Amino acid sequence: MKTNYFIVIVVLLFIGCNSVKRTQKMVTRGEYDRAIDLAVKKLQKDRISEKSEAQKLLLEEAFRKAVADDKRQLTKLQQESNPAFSRAIYYRYLDLDARQQAIRPLLPLNSAIQNRTLSFVMIDYTDELIASKRALIDYLYDEANYYYGLQTISDYRTAYNIFCEIEELSPNFKDTRQLRDDARFGGTDFVIVSLVNQSGAFLPYRLERDLLDFNTYGLDTFWTEFHASPNPSVDYTYGIDLRLRELWVSPDQVSEQTFRRSKQVVDGYEARLDRNGNVVRDSLGNPVQQERLITVRASVTYTIQQKAARVGGEVMYFDLLGNQQIDRHPLGSEFIFENRFAKFRGDERALTDEDRRFISGNFIPFPSEEQMLVDTGTQLKQQLRERIERQSFD
Repeated sequence: MKTNYFIVIVVLLFIGCNSVKRTQKMVTRGEYDRAIDLAVKKLQKDRISEKSEAQKLLLEEAFRKAVADDKRQLTKLQQESNPAFSRAIYYRYLDLDARQQAIRPLLPLNSAIQNRTLSFVMIDYTDELIASKRALIDYLYDEANYYYGLQTISDYRTAYNIFCEIEELSPNFKDTRQLRDDARFGGTDFVIVSLVNQSGAFLPYRLERDLLDFNTYGLDTFWTEFHASPNPSVDYTYGIDLRLRELWVSPDQVSEQTFRRSKQVVDGYEARLDRNGNVVRDSLGNPVQQERLITVRASVTYTIQQKAARVGGEVMYFDLLGNQQIDRHPLGSEFIFENRFAKFRGDERALTDEDRRFISGNFIPFPSEEQMLVDTGTQLKQQLRERIERQSFD
């Protein structure tokens, strides 16, 4: 039987069956499950060709060796009697069962060359799966509660991840969902943000509201949550102080500047004269015409409306649990309102292309001081967002 097996493999490798070569290499390297996956895929498409004969024999060999390897590992793990090995034991049984389920639809497999039905011993692992899964869940539940009981942020996060694994294995096992949610709360870094106006100027409510509207910053992560209003039921891990030291808006400013324009332009045609003042004629006796150039002039007055605002200060970060400042950065932004338009007197033909762009404009009302500060605050908010994103709170 072994002689026939090796003859089939050697012949098919010789004729260049790439898939058989790959399966054989996997079996040789001990990659049994990869070999099984490849052989199953090939046999699902073809079970009667010469190529399939080698795949069947390789599948039988890989299955036998994979099962033997899993059982050897299970024996070692079970002899240790260590609850920490419950995960490895459970997933070994899962592998044993999944491997059978992948092969079962192909059975029975017959070897035409060896004239026999190939051997794939199928075992019902239901009891082992149930028992090993329960042992794993019990182990994980104890482990999660251990970390939960340490009551530190990092340990709460570890407990959360373990409770999530339990939930996947056994949804709503005991009080796992509630404990998972509590662990997430305990593992969250809550950051309280406050704004302090130290500029001595009036802080518009809209600006304060916009700067503290952290729902629009998009900064919350799975383990970090920002609050602009303190929640009495939360123990805050970090604090952010936005301290405004500059809050300034300039007066409305209007300036004017006048320019003189002159240009030569074509203003019709006239007869060309020679140096003696006589009309120049062509060969047919007709007067020769030339462009008549004149100088046109205009006066252009540019009006510039300007108004500026600045908001500046610094952002400070505090470790509230350690009661210490951990970082600080300056912040500042400016917003300039400007409107430019022009009016002219004289001949429009004297205007430049730039003049023409501005003569269509007109005076517009100056924005209010509040609006200027709010517009400036929009830029400051973006700076603050970028600063906080670079500051690690995890």
